[in-house]
Amino acid sequence: MDDQDRERIEKIISDRKKAHTYFLNNSEVYRSFVEMEQKAYSDGELEKKYKELIAIGISIIINCESCLEWHIKQALESGATEEQIIEAIEVGMEMGGGPATVSSRFALKVLNYYRDR
Repeated sequence: MDDQDRERIEKIISDRKKAHTYFLNNSEVYRSFVEMEQKAYSDGELEKKYKELIAIGISIIINCESCLEWHIKQALESGATEEQIIEAIEVGMEMGGGPATVSSRFALKVLNYYRDR
């Protein structure tokens, strides 16, 4: 991973934290979204780890770099292995076809970013 990739990921993290703080303090709609997110990713019939892996595959298909950064981090913190994350990326690639390989390359950079910390 080169410095440009690292800076790109760190900017995504910084931008998300700033926006989160702002909207948490100023938006009832955003606070409702955060509450829904917490409920959606809590352990149920599926553990949080598996829900995060699902979100990684979806993030590949919709090409959401910020989503990939967040859900890879959350998957790792929830106990997902690097191999499980790679398989989730692969499912996203298969479902999304050729264009999903672009998102997959970014996802690999995020995984390396957190692995190398």
